Amino acid sequence: MRPAVVRSSLPWRDPEFVVRHLGAAGDLVWRDAGVDAPRGRSVVGWGRPATGDVRDGSADRLWQAVRADLADVEPESDPLGWTGWLGYGFGCRLMDRDATEGHRPAATAATTAAEGDAPDLALLDVDRALVFDHAARSVEAVARAGDPWPGRVAETWGDVPVEPPVPWPTRASSGGVGTPAVRWRHRPDEYLDLIDRCRRAIAAGEAYQLCLTTAVEVEGEVDALDAFARLRRSSPAPHASFVRIGDVAVVGASPESFVEVSTDGLVSSSPIKGTRRRGAGADDDSLARELLESEKERAENVMIVDLVRNDLARVARLGSVEVTELLAVHSYQHVHQLVSTVRARLAPGRTATDVVEAAFPAGSMTGAPKRRAVELLAGLEGAPRGVYSGATGWLGRDGSAHLAMVIRSIEVHGALAAAPGRPARPAGARIGVGGGITISSVPADERDEVELKAAALLAVLGVRAADGGPVRMS
Repeated sequence: MRPAVVRSSLPWRDPEFVVRHLGAAGDLVWRDAGVDAPRGRSVVGWGRPATGDVRDGSADRLWQAVRADLADVEPESDPLGWTGWLGYGFGCRLMDRDATEGHRPAATAATTAAEGDAPDLALLDVDRALVFDHAARSVEAVARAGDPWPGRVAETWGDVPVEPPVPWPTRASSGGVGTPAVRWRHRPDEYLDLIDRCRRAIAAGEAYQLCLTTAVEVEGEVDALDAFARLRRSSPAPHASFVRIGDVAVVGASPESFVEVSTDGLVSSSPIKGTRRRGAGADDDSLARELLESEKERAENVMIVDLVRNDLARVARLGSVEVTELLAVHSYQHVHQLVSTVRARLAPGRTATDVVEAAFPAGSMTGAPKRRAVELLAGLEGAPRGVYSGATGWLGRDGSAHLAMVIRSIEVHGALAAAPGRPARPAGARIGVGGGITISSVPADERDEVELKAAALLAVLGVRAADGGPVRMS
């Protein structure tokens, strides 16, 4: 039996100041309510890291260990639990367990991590956490009884600045050595051809929709914490997070909730399909209206809503699945998005890990039907997606869970020396981007959307086009 959870109060400090004081290095998770948030909560946590990859079976073993560990529910343990990321390749592996005869494995070499990439599954068993209540302006240290950590934190709490001692970096700098080198996975003509191939597959009846993705890499050392500080200011998002495990950090400003599970078994998922840039004044309103009225975007969104309903029905009480929000425009700093929400009530005996197994990878990042979409995309995209289009968040010991999509995110990695069977990897960052392709997609428009989605993230890394617009594929 685990020791009891104990809590102690601390005076208010800004989460960013605390992270820089206590967590500048090492494994760390930070679920962020936002800069100067008037309400909500932020959580900063530390714990034992555990990682796994699909290719050697270690991801399967880790997931089964997590399932077993969470079977013993602790009602008063919030926010302790397993926190980190589930890569897209791990989601494809979960699909394989339900494969029917005639389906080839979804977790192919094109979807799972290669040696030296970010792990397919990376989690911290968080047993020490700071909870920031932004409305009450209070902080709570949470740990296990007998752990001296809360006392040590209290002793040094006075050293955490009330105001930043120096201005935090609000704009990336290349340090006087020019713009960082950028490499897109696909050339413009290659990406346009992939879109055409998606449309041909749809026309042939292979799928209704395919979420085609690509990536852009930025070379050079990146301070992941500085990058997140800039991102949370430039692109506020409801599911922003910073996760650093080993030599990889995932810096995210995700607007999309993959799944949320309450302690009483209420499940929700809010897929996003449909994007327009923000404008100024009347132009902004016009762009939002154009998104809402787009036949293509509405059809794409409804297809994914139907897929999510089907996924949740596998673990829900009969008749409890309902669409509570359909085709609503949500506006963020740089884009308008078309969002829907599906809710359900867990069937008796089902848990948050069952929800993940039923619904991951998210339909908004695969297309429909899901399995065939994954198979087709594995043959088209040409490289693993990595953490991108997976999920990041927590699986709580109290039975709750909240996982957000890994979109609008940056994967930052350190340099890796060459080893037998593994080439050297320079330090840098990777940004995954993509969009849903339907039979009515216009290839040039889809390419423009991908470049728009990458622009704000590239700017965080100091990469900007000379004309002020998105950085184009090259």
